[in-house]
Amino acid sequence: MQDNLDRLKTAGLALSHLMKEHSSDFRVGFGSFVDKPLSPYIDVHPSKLLNPCSDYEVNCRPAHGFIHVLPITHNMTEFTRVIKEQRISGNMDTPEGGFDAMLQATVCQKDIGWRSEAKHLLLVMTDQPSHLALDSKLSGIVVPHDGRCHLEDNIYSQTTTMEHPTIAQLAEKLVENNVYSIFAVDQLQYRWYEDLLDLIPGSYVGRLFPKASNLKDLVVHAYKKLLSDVEVQIGLEDSQAQRFRVSVTALCPDGSTVSGNTKCSGVRPKQTVFFKVTVGMIECPADGGDRDVVMSVRPVGFNESVSVRIRQSCVCGCAQTGRCRDDPSSSDCPGETSACRAHRSAAVCSGRGVCKCASCVCDSSRLGNIYGKFCEMDDFSCPYVKGLVCGGHGQCISGECVCLPGWTGESCDCPVSTESCVSDDGLICSGWGKCVCGKCVCDDARRSGAFCEKCPICYSSCQSHWSCVKCHLSKGLGSDALQLCNHSCAPAVEYVDDITELVRGKYCLYPSSEKCQHRFLMDLASDRPQLHISRHPVCVWSRRYFKTFLSTFLLTVTLGIGMLAVVRQLLRARNCSWQSNPEEQFDHSRKNSYIPTTNEKTITYRRDHLPNHPVEMHPHMPKKPLCDAWQ
Repeated sequence: MQDNLDRLKTAGLALSHLMKEHSSDFRVGFGSFVDKPLSPYIDVHPSKLLNPCSDYEVNCRPAHGFIHVLPITHNMTEFTRVIKEQRISGNMDTPEGGFDAMLQATVCQKDIGWRSEAKHLLLVMTDQPSHLALDSKLSGIVVPHDGRCHLEDNIYSQTTTMEHPTIAQLAEKLVENNVYSIFAVDQLQYRWYEDLLDLIPGSYVGRLFPKASNLKDLVVHAYKKLLSDVEVQIGLEDSQAQRFRVSVTALCPDGSTVSGNTKCSGVRPKQTVFFKVTVGMIECPADGGDRDVVMSVRPVGFNESVSVRIRQSCVCGCAQTGRCRDDPSSSDCPGETSACRAHRSAAVCSGRGVCKCASCVCDSSRLGNIYGKFCEMDDFSCPYVKGLVCGGHGQCISGECVCLPGWTGESCDCPVSTESCVSDDGLICSGWGKCVCGKCVCDDARRSGAFCEKCPICYSSCQSHWSCVKCHLSKGLGSDALQLCNHSCAPAVEYVDDITELVRGKYCLYPSSEKCQHRFLMDLASDRPQLHISRHPVCVWSRRYFKTFLSTFLLTVTLGIGMLAVVRQLLRARNCSWQSNPEEQFDHSRKNSYIPTTNEKTITYRRDHLPNHPVEMHPHMPKKPLCDAWQ
């Protein structure tokens, strides 16, 4: 794992930049796991508890079950700093405690920092398989995992007292908390984790190249793949699940229909997937009760679900003939049930009533009214908008809204007309978006407002307009460009000869070639062109820049020579002034100490007897001052 950890230290920032192409607000956190810190999973010798890698002369951190290191954040600098501080660890056996860590990272929503409105990706990087639930008995742990969060001071506190979670338990918590799981594993372990894909909904497994060189590409590919898979999970109360039979058929956008298939793959944005869910009862409850049973329908990876209340009918009804009829929908008038069906293959009274002499008597429901010739209509099985079924613009028939003219959508709350999206300038969404369900959906995520008219940060970055400038330059800055480049440009663009004459807005540069740049200006005024592009490029080696460089060079040299001349004169003046008054210098210094000059001889006295010859000393001073020049 050392190579993978080293790669993660450098790939975090690159992954953040790459994911910004697919997500408007990408955030990341970090946690680490090893194994349960008990024998026989780890070496319990005191020296190995502190450093499991001491035999390899590597300073490892102590083994641990799971540590939550960094909550989810958008600060990639902090993420990189935390990753650089991490160290590898070690255990004795091959499997690791990956499932323990995954469950805690999934259910500890507040500690991890999961946002309810965001997509949740759980990336698991490992080079070994994970322990399963019964493996815990090797260390004497027999308490089943309760599926709850047990983080204390960001450390999993029950790692030595609870078993590993089962695969089914982990899958249930992942779906319940809307978490996609991505396994980035070593080549040798790929097949082991691949077998988990059918057991864990919303999961993806990818092979890590040596030194995890493909980590960021693996995550992006997994993200796109998981978003293109649309899958539902059906849940029933545990105590009642064995009495019901549930089948799901997915109706995919490509027209394929496979019974028992709960997933469609390769779904593109704005495509719709339909699921047909059929529920049957195998047996009645032992106590003979008829209480309702709740079934949940949850799309994998989404923070939404639908609860369906199932009413059981286990009482045998007797007709006037005295015969016991096992089918509550059978008619007291034989042969007349055909009049109670919407078509030959439909259920009698839509399965929600009893046929009484060629007429449907609809069931009563605590949820609302059931009505219609075939009991096909109600006021509770369709979506409500502002307190009204089907938004008050349609009827609920067979569980679907049938909209009145001028309205559309699943809830009949979308007007067909685009009148509500027309801004004051007569354009739909100010030309910056599309009218969807009577409201503007902006093409640019930075724009807001009822008509996409607000964009406080659109003009804060010059690079955001490079595609527009590039388009106009490629078309020759002619009249054709103004028409052909509308899809990537501001509503109004004009060309100018001297852009410096414009005083409003922000000046920017576009590198049109290696040595030349085009200047353009972003004008915040709405009553005139918003983007002004200069017709004339500015080149690095143009005459204008050469003259500027030459003038600056000559001025610098002249100033340097002048400064040297001034310094030279000052030094000469100081030297001459000192030598012009030697007697004053001598008299002043004589008061303190005697300093011999170059014209005097120094007498040396020795202990031996010298000839008695008189020695005369004559001080000699120059007649006129001498000045030396310092160069």
